[in-house]
Amino acid sequence: MTSTTETEGRVYDVAGQDWDELVETVTDSAEERLVINMGPQHPSTHGVLRLVLTLDGETVTEARTVIGYLHTGIEKNMEFRTWTQGVTFVTRMDYLSPIFNETAYCMGVEKLLGITDRIPERAQAIRVMMMELNRISSHLVAIATFGLELGATTPMLFGFREREMVLDLFEYITGLRMNMAYVRPGGVSVDLPAGAVDKIGEFLKVMPSRIKEMRKLLDANPVYTRRTKDVAYLDLTGCMALGITGPMLRAAGLPWDLRKSQPYLGYETYEFDVPTENTCDVYGRYLVRVAEMEESLKIIEQALDRLQGPLKNGPVMIEDKKIGWPAQLALGPDGFGNSPDHIAHIMGSSMEALIHHFKLVTEGFRVPAGQAYAAVESPRGELGAHVVSDGGTRPYRVHFRDPSFTNLQAVPATCEGGMIADVISAVASIDPVMGGVDR
Repeated sequence: MTSTTETEGRVYDVAGQDWDELVETVTDSAEERLVINMGPQHPSTHGVLRLVLTLDGETVTEARTVIGYLHTGIEKNMEFRTWTQGVTFVTRMDYLSPIFNETAYCMGVEKLLGITDRIPERAQAIRVMMMELNRISSHLVAIATFGLELGATTPMLFGFREREMVLDLFEYITGLRMNMAYVRPGGVSVDLPAGAVDKIGEFLKVMPSRIKEMRKLLDANPVYTRRTKDVAYLDLTGCMALGITGPMLRAAGLPWDLRKSQPYLGYETYEFDVPTENTCDVYGRYLVRVAEMEESLKIIEQALDRLQGPLKNGPVMIEDKKIGWPAQLALGPDGFGNSPDHIAHIMGSSMEALIHHFKLVTEGFRVPAGQAYAAVESPRGELGAHVVSDGGTRPYRVHFRDPSFTNLQAVPATCEGGMIADVISAVASIDPVMGGVDR
């Protein structure tokens, strides 16, 4: 820690691991102020965040974020796995939106392979549908936990009840509720199982009324509006200066959404709106998220129509056997292993096919040397994957532009000058997932 004397008094530059030294130095100061630790804990975050707050009475004069408590080394670990195995790592970063992590990474790998235009349309439609389902489940957690942290238990119960419907769909389609590793370079791991279309159709019938119930609870709730309106103000200029994206940016009035501004996976062919508000506060960010869930339902319905209509029987993995993992999987009679028919298909065609299948699974495919950046619009903003290859079967380097990490820069701007009670609202409106921040 270093200290300098400026016109406004003594200024301390602290790094986050110098708590004892900071307290000792501040104790010698003649100024009356209180420095408190909020955390490390879950202060309206999904993961462990620590805030060091300097208070003048109940007013926050300085807010510093301390991160790193959920560091998993995901980006480094990927350098020791094949390109396909990398999916099982990235899906665990922002664990509230695993499908987005997988898709951004796979889009980057597909750019390097030069196969972006060869991804089957059915696989693209499934990716879009799964991402929009994931957007709904993520926003439900954001709104549910936010309600609980402001003292309202019913939004929490409603939010997680609705989220269970989405997770049940994920489990039915992929076999897992979270961290599915479902999206793979070249397509998706397996086609929709029998009955999935009907289950998603039932979800589309029920969900609009459930979102309305949430709106009835919160939209005009006087307690909720008192805690959210004109709280944690951050205008468009501040958002642009800090690189903020996602609902925070759209609540400041800018309709910037990568699905519209830089379309991918055929999003330009879907009809939906980009919700915006001009309030620049916590309440506006809540309204944007609720409206986005309603728009996601529209996209899911359109994707489902395509999957039942023109794309009904198409492949879900690239036809190039040197890249695409087997996607026509079938369960055996015990409900676990592959069916005898599938094993016969892999092993009975030719010795060369069997050898190549073995090499593809154990060694992996080679990706031409180069680098690529691919981005998707995650529930929290621009999620980008910068993928670098040296021509081998493993990534040379993969780095993610995680929106939670960037958006956390807004904590001082939204909290300083406000009340300590509003810090919870401010951080919750950012909706950071610390697994994505620390990765």
